[in-house]
Amino acid sequence: MSPFLTRTSIMLLHCLLLVGALLSLAVPLLVAQETCPSTGLPGMPGIPGLPGRDGRDGEKGEKGEPGQQWRGGLGSQKGLMGEQGPTGPPGKRGQLGELGAPGTPGDVGYPGDPGEPGTVGAQQQAAFSVARGTGDFPEKFSIIRFTKVITNINNVYNTATGRFRCQVSGMYYFEFHASLEERLAVLMKLDNQLLIPFSDHRRRRQVTSGGLAVYLSAGQEVWLETKDYRGMTGKHNGYSIFSGFLLHPY
Repeated sequence: MSPFLTRTSIMLLHCLLLVGALLSLAVPLLVAQETCPSTGLPGMPGIPGLPGRDGRDGEKGEKGEPGQQWRGGLGSQKGLMGEQGPTGPPGKRGQLGELGAPGTPGDVGYPGDPGEPGTVGAQQQAAFSVARGTGDFPEKFSIIRFTKVITNINNVYNTATGRFRCQVSGMYYFEFHASLEERLAVLMKLDNQLLIPFSDHRRRRQVTSGGLAVYLSAGQEVWLETKDYRGMTGKHNGYSIFSGFLLHPY
């Protein structure tokens, strides 16, 4: 038998013994009341009985009426809008958006002012013709200087040095015509390199000439130079001329 049942049995036994003792005291009093016509004193209150069992669940009641709207101060309430705060620092640059549709073409503008005269055509020109301006013969083994300018576009020929200096790269043609009173030997040179020699060993008054085409780069120089024979004159009745011009730029 379990300890719980044992304790319960003991408690019931005590209760029965107590009830029996009370009955043994109450029975003589009841007998006396019936035999004696006189009224006796009230008896002592009985001992409370044991607790009864729980009753059955009642039926579900009807739904009540809706309550009134809550107007109390408790709980979170939406406050009034505050003042605008200060502007914050610029944020990071966002991603590039999609390309928009082309806009409507604008109106045609007014014609602009005329431009300055161009220089391309002038820069592409090169030509000179110079004459020997003295009746003296040039020195031996020296550059022949032609001091009388007939044509000198863009100053390509230097009368002080007797040299043509190329400003526009391209194909050039050079020639000379000389009035002679003595024998003549002429060298046409390009930057100290011999292009071609011209010689006339006849000892009488005459005219001789020569020429050639050559490719030049900008900055190169061409001139005529004497050897041991130098019979070139520049009198008024007979000129000695050195000429050159650009055939085609490159």
